Amino acid sequence: MIRFTRVAKTYASGVPAIEDVTFHLTRGEFAFLTGPSGAGKSTVLKLSYVEERPSSGEVRLLGQSSVLLTPRKVPTLRRRLGIVFQDFRLLPDRTAAENVAFALEVTGASAATIAPKVLRVLDKVGLQAKADARPHELSGGEQQRVAIARALVNDPLLILADEPTGNLDERSTRGVFELLQQINAGGTTVLMATHDMQLVRSSGLRTLEMQRGRLVFDSGAGRAGTPAAVTEDVG
Repeated sequence: MIRFTRVAKTYASGVPAIEDVTFHLTRGEFAFLTGPSGAGKSTVLKLSYVEERPSSGEVRLLGQSSVLLTPRKVPTLRRRLGIVFQDFRLLPDRTAAENVAFALEVTGASAATIAPKVLRVLDKVGLQAKADARPHELSGGEQQRVAIARALVNDPLLILADEPTGNLDERSTRGVFELLQQINAGGTTVLMATHDMQLVRSSGLRTLEMQRGRLVFDSGAGRAGTPAAVTEDVG
């Protein structure tokens, strides 16, 4: 699904955001991406959905190499991804159903196929009854479920979630995490960035830890609990 090989990214300021990052996420995995603010988590995700390109090294995403991927092919590749953000990024003047439908409209899907797909995915996230509600009429947890429905509606192979529970209370956090687990159980790969170490520790799932732009720990590299630095050439 995703393979980073000795990836570095330096922005215009000249300060490296990440350095020498190597890991491999396979089909059907669920992994957390952790670390303090400024550690490089968001850069890893931006490289994963091709908002940024690496300064060196290679990112392989769904079989496509960052070295060979042309700008013209990026939109097609992104349609195979689902991206979820901390701040929901819903259109405030559209209903829940219209927000989800928008993700299909931009792909050129026919009007006849949009409505049933939207209702199906809203039902999957438990919000079919709120289809006509606008974002301000929904709780934070419900808004994030709409955002997840929008990410799911194109049947992605991979979900990239950037702090999706960062603005939610404990109950909503648990609900969103359980929803992502259900999606993962259906075969969708999930990479979720989070600061919530209690959630990470209680889940027992693979953890990738960033510190100062470097991947310092990968519980899935080699055997569980092996530091990534020891096994960075694996995968």
